[in-house]
Order: sequence, then C-alpha cells, then structure tokens
Amino acid sequence: MDAYAAKPASPLFFEADLRPHRSLSRGALLAVLGGMAVGSLYVTTLMYLLGAWPVVGFNGVDLALAALLFWLNARAARAREIIRLNNDDIEITHITPSGRRSVVFIPPGWARAELEERPGAVPHLVIRTPAARREIGRQLGEAQKRDLAAAINRALARWRSPQL
Repeated sequence: MDAYAAKPASPLFFEADLRPHRSLSRGALLAVLGGMAVGSLYVTTLMYLLGAWPVVGFNGVDLALAALLFWLNARAARAREIIRLNNDDIEITHITPSGRRSVVFIPPGWARAELEERPGAVPHLVIRTPAARREIGRQLGEAQKRDLAAAINRALARWRSPQL
C-alpha cells in the first residue's frame, strides 16, 4: 500500500487539477498526420518520377520525425498536477507523462500562494511557507497563474477562519 492511498480522507477546502492544454484531439492528430503522409507521398512520388530519387529518403525521414514530435507532444499532455487543501495539509501531487507520481505535503498554517515576477517572462507561482517553497502550475499562462494564486489564497483564508 503506498502512502498516497494510506492517508485518511478529510474534508477538502480546495482542489485543482492542472493539465497542459492541447488543441488537437486524438482524432484530429491522426487526421493531421494522415494529411501529412498523403502530401509527402504525393511529393515523393512526383520527385521520384522526375528522377530526383534521393528526395524519397529525406521525405520519409521528415515524416517520421514529424510523427515522433507529435507523439512526444501528445505524451507530454498526460502530465498532471493536483493541488488539494484539506484540514491537515496542502497536498501537491505531480504525475509525470509516464505515470510516476510524487506527493508533497505542506503544512497550511503559514502557507500562501505567491507570484514571483520575472521581467519579460511568465511569473513563477509558488506555495511558500517559512520553511519551504514549492513551484506549481508551470504549464499555466500568466492570467491562469494569477487566478490560481487568488483561489488558493481565498481557500487558505477560509481554512484559517472557518465559519462556525
């Protein structure tokens, strides 16, 4: 039994499931790759008939490289980050594209979500305590990070002063 399943459930004050955005569905990705294959086959056949047969190998390598890059992009979309605030702690679960899971527990008493501004770049979103600093939401844009930081800080405020 792993530590993730062994922890007893407590009421949630906040939960966010962060996933990277991908604009192509699986079907659309296959359609794009199919269109590329048809176009490549047309150009390759034309070049072969014109006597430029070395182009055949280069077009095949180009198509294989494009398919590999699309596959790596789709695989990277399986990564997730889950942030939960319950009675006991802030639980940050990071799941890699291969499915490997790492869980960090942060005491919420002095925790706060902060944006670390960087000139000319998207700020870092961190959960900070006096003893720890953990970056979250790396795949988010600036506006999404600002919204998430505000939501986490509101949830922490509700956790600190529950309504009786």
